[in-house]
Amino acid sequence: MRYLISFFLLTTLSQALPFSLIKHETSTSEGPTLFVIGGIHGNEPGSYFAASVLAQYYTITKGNLWVIPNLNHKSIMMNSRGVNGDMNRKFADINVNDADYQIVNELKKIITDPQVDLILNLHDGHGFYRKEYKNTIFNPGAWGQTCVIDQGTLDCDHQYKNLSTIASEVSQGLNGGLIQDHHIFDVRNTNTRFDDEAMKHSLTFFAINHNKPAFAIETSKNLPTLEEKVFYQLRAIEGYMRYMGITYKRPFELTAENLKKFIQINGNVTINNNIYLNLENLKKDLSFVPLKSEGNDFNFTHPLGGMLQDGGKYNLYIGNQKISSLSPSVHLPGQCSEELSIEIDGKVEKLEFAKEYIITADVSIINKSLTRTNIIGFTHEGKKDESNIHVSLKDFDPKYSIDKNAKTYRIEFYRDNDFCGMTLIHFK
Repeated sequence: MRYLISFFLLTTLSQALPFSLIKHETSTSEGPTLFVIGGIHGNEPGSYFAASVLAQYYTITKGNLWVIPNLNHKSIMMNSRGVNGDMNRKFADINVNDADYQIVNELKKIITDPQVDLILNLHDGHGFYRKEYKNTIFNPGAWGQTCVIDQGTLDCDHQYKNLSTIASEVSQGLNGGLIQDHHIFDVRNTNTRFDDEAMKHSLTFFAINHNKPAFAIETSKNLPTLEEKVFYQLRAIEGYMRYMGITYKRPFELTAENLKKFIQINGNVTINNNIYLNLENLKKDLSFVPLKSEGNDFNFTHPLGGMLQDGGKYNLYIGNQKISSLSPSVHLPGQCSEELSIEIDGKVEKLEFAKEYIITADVSIINKSLTRTNIIGFTHEGKKDESNIHVSLKDFDPKYSIDKNAKTYRIEFYRDNDFCGMTLIHFK
């Protein structure tokens, strides 16, 4: 059973965007609970794409899994370590005026929730950790390919108190299936309380001080592909789940090659409940998109989906990857009559906004109301309202398609000059 809880924090231009907490729980919520956090640093895509795959595609059959895939969402989209400074250095204390204040405090509440048994904070780190110095990539100062702990054991009695033992077991398991031999994992103990002043402000040390076992997983930024980073992150997470007795299913064999396909699935976005865009093959720029002057609501199916405004444009992102830029045509919201139907290949059905219709031959909007139909990319000379006209793919100017294959087009509906909604038609 899957539960989705989203924290929509009050935001301004200077504040971080919301994050989502996705819960995969068995029906009784019995068994241990693992809490996985991705995206505390926005320039570490292995962390948040791994958390996203985990949230979207894993099914828990015993125990419970909580995932935040997009903690520092604005920083993720801007590919920045932290647009408001390093969020992972704000857990010992944070000023109430700090732009990250609400997010950090909400996260603290989840970390200290009595149901949470173990915490993983996901990162991409520089180089490849080695106990002895070899060069600037392989050395004791590197963070990549490590299971990081703040101390060897918890200071309290806890079933997962032996942090060093657990991290060692997970690391050894990872080393049984490396893509390249030099990708070897090891345990890095920062001995935070005595040796690392900066780490005293970290998420994991906050958890440790609240008697919660916490680990960081650091895959190397020097790995050549995103899918390799995600591969090792997920293998490490699975190692911790096995240690905890959490069982799971996933619809793919865990290989970097398979993950590449899943990482490239972008999903779709619904805007203001009346516009739908499929993000899989969308053009990089779309013009004259009918939006409100402000307060537009973007609802993505992908956990890493987000929007940032840049001047007058609305930029759509999946993680740190910009998918498209929308140039708006501002309209007031309108109320269109319900007397709208769509005829697809000779079959008639009631028309719905924010939907994509698949067309084999031709399509027509059946309109018996005062609503005006505008078929973008089609022109019928002398007709302002393009209802009750059969159109096929050959009737469209390809430059007006919204997809790169010139198969998908917009149909927009207006009452006077007020915008009511849009549907997409996609020709096979």
